Amino acid sequence: MCGICGFVDRKLDNRQEILTNMMDKIIHRGPDSCGQYIDDDAGLGFRRLSIIDIEEGAQPMYNKDRRYTLTFNGEIYNYQSIRNKLIEKGYIFATHSDSEVLIHGYEEYGTDLLSHLRGMFAFVIWDNEEKVLFGARDFFGIKPFYYYKDNDIFVYGSEIKSILEHPEVPHILNENALEQYLTFQYSAMAETFFQGVYKLAPGHFFILKDDCLEVKRYWEPIFNEASGTLEEYVDLIDETIGESIQAHKISDVEVGCFLSSGVDSSYVASCFKGDKTFTVGFDNTNYNEISYAQELSKEIGIDNYHKVITPEEYWKVLPTIQYIMDEPLADPSAVALYFVSQLASSHVKVVLSGEGADELFGGYNIYKEPVDNAFYHKIPRALRVLLATVAQAIPFPFKGKNFLIRGSKTIEERFVGNAYIFTPQERKDILNIPTDAPNPTEVTNQFYQKVSNKSDVTKMQYLDMHMWLPGDILLKADKMSMAHSLELRVPFLDKEVCNIATKLPVEYKVNKENTKYAMRLAAQRNMPKSTANKKKLGFPVPIRVWLKEDKYYNTVKASFTTPAAKRYFKTEGLFALLDEHRTGKVDNSRKIWTVYMFLLWYGEYFKD
Repeated sequence: MCGICGFVDRKLDNRQEILTNMMDKIIHRGPDSCGQYIDDDAGLGFRRLSIIDIEEGAQPMYNKDRRYTLTFNGEIYNYQSIRNKLIEKGYIFATHSDSEVLIHGYEEYGTDLLSHLRGMFAFVIWDNEEKVLFGARDFFGIKPFYYYKDNDIFVYGSEIKSILEHPEVPHILNENALEQYLTFQYSAMAETFFQGVYKLAPGHFFILKDDCLEVKRYWEPIFNEASGTLEEYVDLIDETIGESIQAHKISDVEVGCFLSSGVDSSYVASCFKGDKTFTVGFDNTNYNEISYAQELSKEIGIDNYHKVITPEEYWKVLPTIQYIMDEPLADPSAVALYFVSQLASSHVKVVLSGEGADELFGGYNIYKEPVDNAFYHKIPRALRVLLATVAQAIPFPFKGKNFLIRGSKTIEERFVGNAYIFTPQERKDILNIPTDAPNPTEVTNQFYQKVSNKSDVTKMQYLDMHMWLPGDILLKADKMSMAHSLELRVPFLDKEVCNIATKLPVEYKVNKENTKYAMRLAAQRNMPKSTANKKKLGFPVPIRVWLKEDKYYNTVKASFTTPAAKRYFKTEGLFALLDEHRTGKVDNSRKIWTVYMFLLWYGEYFKD
């Protein structure tokens, strides 16, 4: 696991100094060593966290005639089999690292190299003869890749803060990103919060040649239900996940495992056969999973290391969290990931984690909505729309109001992901700036169109795999772990596991009984049934409780009076949200938190 950055810029002075500054911004991603490649056209920088072939796996890495130069962030779990095939074809390897497989694989296969890989990655290869830069991001977006392109300048990096060190990259807020963020709670557009800086989408590669950038998709998950009994699928799931966990343990250093009370991390911990698990919680019994983790760890014979996060620790680190994230993220569990990564990094260099199981196997509670409400959707839609109109006209909340309103809408209209913070009208009402951001459904429709003939559950999964997973779940996992120089691996997000999950019939994913139905049955073979069937909690954080306390109420209220708050928001509306929440009139905690996290982030990157 490492950090990469660089540029193609033929006019740049002080090339080495600028590349070094870019690399220094991401030293936390690779504190063990560093390397550079610089010529008259390009500069490639690398920071290394040594995991495989510690002695000889340094980068940049070159092919035999030094035509190709590689910098790579990630792990290739099937590198040994690819290596053997390339040796049979006559390639000579100078190291035993997975990095060298990429550079020789590119020599042999070109861009088709990507179809041979199994792993997580973001890398670039510079061809110094043809003056071509090739780069790619892994299938699910586990590893980040950002870039800036303007005329004859191209700048890239594992983190935006590195790109901003290049003198030609502007430092301008993208206000359209702010408006979308208020709905999604994360940066939901291809263009980031910095104008001109983009994310390379998961499953895509690019070729930069003659100052022209071409971006292509090389992989996407295809959901096609296949026949098979429940028992057959449970067998396949257990076998494939078990094999993936073992593949993800490939390392020359010790591997640990994150562990909450949920089935996903418990499944990984029960199968990985390591020595250490890591857990965090809060000093509120409703928000503490430590006892569950201790109990399971004891049962499977693994030592559990844990930490109770105090409210003071949590609130103190919030500005740092937003700086690390590069873009504002309003997911409260990011802070829990920060502390559990900090805890783990004092013991190991690599951890396994359970991200991705919900999206692949149908784990989110909202996925049950089409099943639970199937009876209501048998009513003609015209009548459901009428009932929703009447419900909306009633000015006060009542039991069933949200059900009637949601029940009148199609899945495409009502589901934009696991977070829906501000509606389009609410965000217009609270913003103090004019923007032309599209409606949230315009952002999501590009994905819904690709699965228009699938079930509502599958549509939700497909959307989450393309937006929520890389935009929130994987982003915080990467940034929080790498902040502590810790490599985080996610065995559920594996091509072979995905091949099984995308064939599951809907009834094997969600039903009246539970979510992740078939996967939970597979998990029961490796852990207690009570753990396998436990309701999903994630990392529960007591922000709704804290925001009613004087100390934290006043902390947030003070931020709502800053120049940035007055510039971007109608502050009287912010105060109303805060006071309504404090008095218990409405739970506005997520709305308040979304605005507050933006203001903290803004304070880190834009000084008034």
